[in-house]
Amino acid sequence: MKVTVNHKNLKTALSLVEKIVSRNPSLPILNNILIKTDNGRLKISSTNLEIGINYMIGAKIDEVGEIAIPARVSSDFINNVVDEKITLHTKNNILTINSDKYKTQILGFDPKDFPIIPKIKEKTATILSSGILRRLLCSVADSVAVSETRPELAGVYADFNSKRVVFAATDSFRLSEVIFDIKNASQCSIIIPRNTVMEMIRISSDIDGDLDIKIGDNQISFSNDDFELISRLVDGNYPDYKKVIPTKFLSRVLVEKNDLEKDIRLAGLFSSNISDVKLVCSEDSVTLKSKNSDKGEIETTIPAILKNDPFDISINYRYLLDGLKIMNSNKVVIEFTGNGNPLVLKPHDNDRGLTYLIMPLRS
Repeated sequence: MKVTVNHKNLKTALSLVEKIVSRNPSLPILNNILIKTDNGRLKISSTNLEIGINYMIGAKIDEVGEIAIPARVSSDFINNVVDEKITLHTKNNILTINSDKYKTQILGFDPKDFPIIPKIKEKTATILSSGILRRLLCSVADSVAVSETRPELAGVYADFNSKRVVFAATDSFRLSEVIFDIKNASQCSIIIPRNTVMEMIRISSDIDGDLDIKIGDNQISFSNDDFELISRLVDGNYPDYKKVIPTKFLSRVLVEKNDLEKDIRLAGLFSSNISDVKLVCSEDSVTLKSKNSDKGEIETTIPAILKNDPFDISINYRYLLDGLKIMNSNKVVIEFTGNGNPLVLKPHDNDRGLTYLIMPLRS
């Protein structure tokens, strides 16, 4: 193989694909990335057997070929190169990298040993812009469980139909659901693994335009003309989380998000080892209280508008901060649904279809 590429494009490609590569002593080929000429372009690939990523960049191809090279040293080297053009040449599983300033050789491996990243042949389930996909996934990612005993909770539930897509996640202590209107999506329900969700959140910030979402036999892919991520899906049935979402409330509070977030952080400094903060909601204010025998205590009050009766509730302040982080509005609505029932958090004028639940702590 002999190709010439733009340094910036190669750097971008390596940074996108190498993040899923981890040290694997039992399968050392997985510590590598595959570089291969493909239909007049250069394809850079990586896989950990759960997720596979392909990224295409333009190249001047003098000789076709392929090679597997160590991901870390290759990425670190390219990140520090300053030349605009780079020539890649392979011979006897050695990659030679030439530029105006550098001549470097990296010992590679037989590309035939690199695992095949499967292709999903099914038709596109739906199309979402990378920005919208990232926003939707960010809305639920923090609620995904880190669990080996209940693997179905260790992912994001995705439900597609002809009118909308729903993403939801829960770890049994909090729950997030976001609904987005779409057109002509294929009907299906799946569970996307947590690691795949986090990778798509990371990658989608560097990708513009629409992404095709395809769903095949226990697999999902996100792709455009230059990029493709393919992942396994989680086996199992997601619990009927809809039963947990309250359909009515006893009281509702409207409060400025930034004021609440700031005071929650302050109250959290004095919380106990269970991260508890008490919210006392009255007619025109929300008072936050926390107390720690080793640190001290705090009480702080912010203006609010209450509908119906006053109430108080103790919750995990970290979960509340996670919920506020995904609210894309200046004001938020807090709904009290009864003692022992979830506290519901929504953005004001909830046009995003976002709902966030937190289970209360025992007083």
